[in-house]
Amino acid sequence: MTDPNAIQPSELDQLPDRDPEETAEWQASLDAVTKAAGPHRAAYLMRRTLERAEGAGIALPKLLETDYVNSIPTSAEPAVPGDEAMEQRITAWNRWNAAAMVTRGSTYGVGGHIATFASAAWLYETGFNHFFKGKEADGSGDQLYIQGHASPGIYARAFLDGRLNEEQLDNFRREAAGNGLPSYPHPRRLPWLWEFPTVSMGLGPLSAIYQARFNRYLANRGIKDTAGSHVWAFLGDGEMDEPESTAALALAAREELDNLTFVINCNLQRLDGPVRANFKIVQELEAQFRGAGWNVVKTLWGTAWDELFRLDTTGALVRRLRQVPDAQIQTYQTRDAAYIRQDFFGGDPALVEMAKLLSDDKILECFHLSRGGHEARKVFAAYKAAVEHKGAPTVILAQTVKGHTLGEGFASKNANHQMKKLSVDEFKNMRDLLELPIKDSDFIDGVVPYGHPGADSPEVRYLQERRAALGGPAPARRVHPVAPLPAPAQKAFASFDKGSGSQNVATTMAFVRLVKDLVRDKETGKRWVPIVPDEARTFGMESLFPSLGIYSPKGQTYEPVDRDQLMYYKEAQNGQILNEGITEAGSMADFIAASTSYATHGETMIPFYIFYSMFGWQRTADQMWQLGDQLGRGFLVGATAGRTTLTGEGLQHADGHSPVIAATNPAALSYDPAFAYEVATIVKDGLRRMYGEAAPGEDQDVFYYLTVYNEPMPQPAKPSVQGIDQGIVKGLYRFNTAESAGITPPANAPRIQLLGSGTAIHWALKAQALLAEEWGVAADVWSATSWSELRRDALEADEALLRGEERVPFVRQALQGAEGPVLAVSDYMRQVPDQIAQWVEQDWSSLGADGFGLSDTREAARRHFGVDAESIVVAALAQLAKRGEVKATAVKEAREKYGL
Repeated sequence: MTDPNAIQPSELDQLPDRDPEETAEWQASLDAVTKAAGPHRAAYLMRRTLERAEGAGIALPKLLETDYVNSIPTSAEPAVPGDEAMEQRITAWNRWNAAAMVTRGSTYGVGGHIATFASAAWLYETGFNHFFKGKEADGSGDQLYIQGHASPGIYARAFLDGRLNEEQLDNFRREAAGNGLPSYPHPRRLPWLWEFPTVSMGLGPLSAIYQARFNRYLANRGIKDTAGSHVWAFLGDGEMDEPESTAALALAAREELDNLTFVINCNLQRLDGPVRANFKIVQELEAQFRGAGWNVVKTLWGTAWDELFRLDTTGALVRRLRQVPDAQIQTYQTRDAAYIRQDFFGGDPALVEMAKLLSDDKILECFHLSRGGHEARKVFAAYKAAVEHKGAPTVILAQTVKGHTLGEGFASKNANHQMKKLSVDEFKNMRDLLELPIKDSDFIDGVVPYGHPGADSPEVRYLQERRAALGGPAPARRVHPVAPLPAPAQKAFASFDKGSGSQNVATTMAFVRLVKDLVRDKETGKRWVPIVPDEARTFGMESLFPSLGIYSPKGQTYEPVDRDQLMYYKEAQNGQILNEGITEAGSMADFIAASTSYATHGETMIPFYIFYSMFGWQRTADQMWQLGDQLGRGFLVGATAGRTTLTGEGLQHADGHSPVIAATNPAALSYDPAFAYEVATIVKDGLRRMYGEAAPGEDQDVFYYLTVYNEPMPQPAKPSVQGIDQGIVKGLYRFNTAESAGITPPANAPRIQLLGSGTAIHWALKAQALLAEEWGVAADVWSATSWSELRRDALEADEALLRGEERVPFVRQALQGAEGPVLAVSDYMRQVPDQIAQWVEQDWSSLGADGFGLSDTREAARRHFGVDAESIVVAALAQLAKRGEVKATAVKEAREKYGL
């Protein structure tokens, strides 16, 4: 059978051969080795030759997979500095307290995870003892993305260090009382400890890559020297199945982010069973990372395996390790020596002979206990290799046993992720294994005790000395006192108050123009971080290219094709714009890194990320929760917003629901501005609240979501209405009355209040004129800049009422005394305006663009959804007819008149 991967003669013809005779000699040598020593020896020599070529810098395809052995042999491992015996005792205490914390919590039914930290303990402890830099030096230190299910081990270490007490450990997963610990890393719940929320699977690795990249961005722009910061991401092998986990591997390699290390805990188990039951996850990950251009370090086997590898003079052992699937490796963990002799060693004569030289105890030591991720020396060697490697990020594939040291009932069992406690007898066995000085009498009423050697014990002193040498406690989140950013010049905002006159301007263009003015500000201009996912020209941002530059660590190594144009494509090493290509997830990861720089690096940055609104909350809402969890600040801008404004794009681009999703996020302040001056007012207030002098009681740790439209419309001047800025920020103000709009309704005309948001206000204004001119109805038009902020204020008023405090919701205050019913309309589904219905005292009805989008003109789409001006007129007449204020026949007449 022909090998489909073999190079065919026609392909060889395309490769010029300067010396065919020499080529033939090499090929003959390979044939001779294959014949004399076998194909395994030939493959070995080829791999070693390719490795030598790669090391010499010869341009050849890289090996994507190496043998199932450690990358760093025992003979090349550096000595571990410090006191290994002391570190062993510290790790034992942390293992114990992590398991005790979860077991004690199970009394209350709150759950927890024991097995993950048990497998990963040395991966963390080695880093804490020797590598992870704290924040008490330059204020940044290293950034640690901790695997969420390992949090009990981190809490246990903080307890040993004196940063947590027993009461807090006992309140693990019980936070309501105010002195508890969140289940997983969560900056909003424990802001002095956790920097990064990581339990939304896949977002941790993605964010870590963009954090490392943002560190370089800060340095290349001259804002902060981040050379001393290293990003460490601790991940599970099962987590790597998430598409976000590997989505940006090529970016990290392309930009040579050698300030980044992934540590993947390869315990070969996911939540329900093996990660790759019939395959090998380590080999798969190695190929994936090598193919993307990463440096790969495999730390698979402990020192007990050294004897076996010395006996492997034929390569049979290495071949067998490559063959055995992961699920069988797990099975060996739970079976006796006789089974392993038969199943692992029995199929190859060379391995049968090797097994005769091994005692049962030796076999069990190797297959039950000895993994590279469980030995400080192996882990130290891998970490040292990672931080010393230059020119590429490093991934460490560390093999461990899930549930290690927890006893036979836990180790490698498929169900151990759901097992939440140990029995007293299991704890006593664990105590004996770890050699901890805990007495049987310490188990009072069957409750496992916490263990602590004492605040002045050698263990605690050693731990604290190591952390002091590395720059202070870790993990730790620090918000360094920084002066509020000065407000930009008022003229940048005031210029929008005049309106656009006869010129039609989309609010997207108004926002971009505002940003162009703000980035020129001498005090704060350099703090802006414009982020766009390859749609800058769609949003009219190409004018920023030559002035700000697009960030590239390589600068611009080519002559741009549009070099002779005013708005040419300019890349620069100190470029300010992050133009990410077609990746909303990557752009959001950028935004998160920039929005939290005030804490991570003590450098306040002002990110704005502009995107097709349909591809924001619908596509990356999980990251927007991550943003809120991480206390990020900045401006998200949903452009081409609304269900009917993006002509012709159709269902996939027609956004009628983003404000609904945004309203679910407690940290998001969501606005749907109609006019340019509203956009300017909201941005100005956002800068004040997030970066300037926040008012008493205002939470600064929020982010803004603004919808802007690509529909050019006349931009009116800002009305001279008392309290208009407050109304814009709080969510509602009266834009005009029938009278102030120049309409003279008949005396005693029925009146209605039209509430519109975003582009819908233009339909309401047209309806206002039709109602007066054709039906004798007076309509006042209100701009509802934020339905969700009105609702949030009303909910707070309800909560105050439960506390016995009288408070009137702002929406009720604003509409107080407004005559007639209320009709609300937006370019979104009806539940967007309906958010506030229960707090409106007047009769309420609404219109919206419910259902799927469609391709057509704006006018046709609006008629289809029943939100155009004529539909508003019919709905208004219907509401007034119910009240007996217009004849019922008027509704039918209007429907026929407008062809509805």
